[in-house]
Amino acid sequence: MEITVIILFVVGYLIIALEHPVRINKAATAILTGVLCWTIYGVMDHHSVEHVKEQLSHHLSQVGGILFFLMGAMTIVELIDAYHGFRIITDRITTRNPKTLLWVICWVTFFLSALLDNLTTAIVMVSLVRKLVPDKNMRLFFCGMIVIAANAGGAWSPIGDVTTTMLWIGGQISAVNIIKTLLLPSIVCMLVPLIYLQFTLKGDLGHEEPNAHSTSGQHTEVRGSRLMFFLGIGGLISVPVFKTLTNMPPYLGMLLALGVLWVVSELINPDMDDAEKKPYTAAGALTRIDVPSVLFFLGILLAVGALESMEILSHFSAYLEKSLGDNRIIITLIGILSSIVDNVPLVAASMGMYSMETYHTDHMIWEYLAYCAGTGGSILIIGSAAGVAVMGMEKIDFIWYLKRISLLAMLGYFAGAIIYLIIYPYLAVHP
Repeated sequence: MEITVIILFVVGYLIIALEHPVRINKAATAILTGVLCWTIYGVMDHHSVEHVKEQLSHHLSQVGGILFFLMGAMTIVELIDAYHGFRIITDRITTRNPKTLLWVICWVTFFLSALLDNLTTAIVMVSLVRKLVPDKNMRLFFCGMIVIAANAGGAWSPIGDVTTTMLWIGGQISAVNIIKTLLLPSIVCMLVPLIYLQFTLKGDLGHEEPNAHSTSGQHTEVRGSRLMFFLGIGGLISVPVFKTLTNMPPYLGMLLALGVLWVVSELINPDMDDAEKKPYTAAGALTRIDVPSVLFFLGILLAVGALESMEILSHFSAYLEKSLGDNRIIITLIGILSSIVDNVPLVAASMGMYSMETYHTDHMIWEYLAYCAGTGGSILIIGSAAGVAVMGMEKIDFIWYLKRISLLAMLGYFAGAIIYLIIYPYLAVHP
């Protein structure tokens, strides 16, 4: 039975990794893989179907918390975008010096990614860069740094990257501690390639187009833009605070923030009829969220849950420890591997490999995993959701990124990793 499930999982994983060549949406593959893994486990388990159903219910409750959290966050971001809220930040970037602009773009991306998520931030910033940097060759370097900065910014925030969010919701890390321990390594991860480009980047931004300081073609002021921006950002920031004060699951805090924004969105623009108002309400935002990504998380987390319940992951963890001997090497390799395959199943599998009875909350394993899985995807353009989105928006060639950006991203990745390993003994949390 174990061999059958492992083969099924590996085949599913390969099809997900080869999503574009095989032309099958990874969400469909993930759902099939997850359902079939549990079905085979239930049919062939030597205990009983009831025992398997209990395990499935346990995993589904954990997965549900992550999915509701993500759906709430996605809807809030879509609401802010519907009101053109992000222009409050982007319209204030006016410098025409390429090197100065690169620093501004990277820092804004870094911190915006921590508040939103790396995918949304990358899309917003590339839309801005399209207006500010007309020269195609120069813009590609900006886009490469946006990928690095977005992934680095998401790694240290409990709401900035889905893998860090998974670890936070799972109880492996705490919000305050992950910020404290990963902020400096993440900054270093971004600064190393940024400083290199400061000395090697040549050329200018190109001819500035009319209306260059807008992230969209629409310039009409939307009523409630500032209110929804600050209310949305405040709602996202309040989620870790909510969990700390109430000790309730993070998805409840996210749904609370969404509920507040939903009510406010219904009250803004009272003179509009329902059809006009819908794009500016949460109901309209829900139609625009990336549902296939949510279903992908559902499928892959269910599949990994089956491997964990069958104790396949714990056996694999023991094998790795015996073979490599040092968990720091294993986690570093997981980070590099995340540039080739999706980091969500990698982190989900790692959460199943290492027991919290052995590795307590805020243990080095979990913090280092959050950093490596979050930033390692920048090494290749296809290694992160932010990278894939930027690749599609700007038609960045895989080989161009490999030649111009990958080495810089890898240097930043290892530099940040070294910084973390140096400072960890001074910041370590003991049970």
